Amino acid sequence: MDSEGYKKEINIKRHTMAHVLAAAIKELFGDVKFGIGPAIDNGFYYDFDMEHNLSPDDFENIEEKMNEIIKLNLDMTKEIISKEKAFEMFKNEPYKLELIEEMPENEEISVYHLGDKFTDLCKGPHVENTKMLRSISFKLDRVNGAYWRGSEKNKMMQRVYVYCFETKDELKEELRRVQEAMERDHRKLGKELGIFMFSELVGKGLPMWLPDGFILRRTLNDYIMDKELALGYKHVMTPSIGSVDLYKTSGHWDHYKDDMFPSMKVDEEEYVLRPMNCPHHMMIFKNSLHSYKDLPIRIAEIANDFRFEASGSLCGIERTRAFTQNDSHIFCRPEQIKEEVEGVIKLILDVYKDFGFKNYKFRLSLRDKANTEKYFGHDDLWEKSESALREILKSTGAEYYEAPGEAAFYGPKIDVQVLSAIGHDVTLSTVQLDYQLPERFELEYVDENNQKVRPVVIHRAILGSLDRFIAFVLEETKGVLPLWLSPKQIKIIPISEKFNAYAEKVNNQLIQNGVRSEIDGKNESLSYRVREAVKQKLPYVVIIGEKEMNNGTVSVRTRGSKDNLEYSIEEFINKITGEIKDRV
Repeated sequence: MDSEGYKKEINIKRHTMAHVLAAAIKELFGDVKFGIGPAIDNGFYYDFDMEHNLSPDDFENIEEKMNEIIKLNLDMTKEIISKEKAFEMFKNEPYKLELIEEMPENEEISVYHLGDKFTDLCKGPHVENTKMLRSISFKLDRVNGAYWRGSEKNKMMQRVYVYCFETKDELKEELRRVQEAMERDHRKLGKELGIFMFSELVGKGLPMWLPDGFILRRTLNDYIMDKELALGYKHVMTPSIGSVDLYKTSGHWDHYKDDMFPSMKVDEEEYVLRPMNCPHHMMIFKNSLHSYKDLPIRIAEIANDFRFEASGSLCGIERTRAFTQNDSHIFCRPEQIKEEVEGVIKLILDVYKDFGFKNYKFRLSLRDKANTEKYFGHDDLWEKSESALREILKSTGAEYYEAPGEAAFYGPKIDVQVLSAIGHDVTLSTVQLDYQLPERFELEYVDENNQKVRPVVIHRAILGSLDRFIAFVLEETKGVLPLWLSPKQIKIIPISEKFNAYAEKVNNQLIQNGVRSEIDGKNESLSYRVREAVKQKLPYVVIIGEKEMNNGTVSVRTRGSKDNLEYSIEEFINKITGEIKDRV
């Protein structure tokens, strides 16, 4: 059976299993109001409105009851009924009645009877009899709160998720993958490592970076800014707000307003938190007259931006309402497009090499020609810019695929899709070609014929959102950050107080050589302090006792090792600074 056939067959079984779950819940807990129960990628879920608060303590009983129902060899019988009969049949089911109410008068309504155990409003299809489910392997996963039909205006229901696969081996592999994902979850790692925090009082989706998190961000800032400076980028700083008129000029107000925070009125002017930095950078270019000899002009900024994400879509620092972008806009002549885009791609690959990213593809994100109202600008400019990016990708020999409908509203783009360690397809970097904003802002430079003409703008983000990038790196490394990126690089542990002075000497020498080092002199046992350092995933632990103090050495334990190696202070400093320089 091919993959499509398998997917179709397993989803039929999963959907039938959702009815089995509903029947089990009804039998075990009595007065239950039923929502919906679709198949999903790794199983199914069902929404319930009930007095009893389901918890993992209930899972074993529910699974036993589901297996009992399956062994009864119950027929799944389809019945076509009128809308009038549907209202009568589900008169005590408010959520089903809502769905029935919305159905057209002449629409065929089908229900499925699971023997005499449970009847549900459903289009199907399903297996003919529960004996066909006996080989299925399933396991209840979790219970979450879920608003009916996804609207915060509706009642919160209890959503039961269930893993469901054809074989025990498939279920076992899925549980292993889920456990791996939990261990890599950046929200868990960020809390354990003291990287960031959230506060309901501060506001949803607004991360606060703790001291170690700030060091991590600053290290990334310095890293990417140094690379950009070496390539001729000029860094700027612009306000985190702008006038509504600025965004009307750029087109964001008409095409992006739903994703922006509401405007605020100050002294008869309307301002808005900026969702991106392009309009500000357009105005910086427009601030002075440029000759064709000045181009390309590469303006870069590590900028704070704000977007109104729905509360249900917020996810740690991966998806927030306040974030920081490694952003840049390259203003160039048309004949410079190829060289500039290729330069950006080269920079992306250089950065990915430093971080060890290997599983990635380029995506050419195009306009959806069947839904052009989502975009602005002329068809000929879209064709021109899409063709230019396509030709550049071909000329570089990069592996890429095309994705209609994924373009920005003002232009096509090259997105770099990185496959994460847990199988997620993540967009990290992007390059966008834009003829539209120069038109809207009436940008000009003086060409070789002394004529004023429009530049082309290349939007690019290498690290993208620093917040999302850090989330990705935490999950890729399980929090075991490389030495150069680790907020804490060295932990020095003196065996007792009498070695504190020597520990201070070693610590000061490390710090003077640019190493992030600190002393753990707590009144705890050596083994306890070493365990704590291991939990913090520190690259190196330095242990100092009588021998080290007398010999002028340090005893060093490398992350992941239980052995200690002895170095002179100078040897150790040279070793560490060399590894940091080489980004080990």
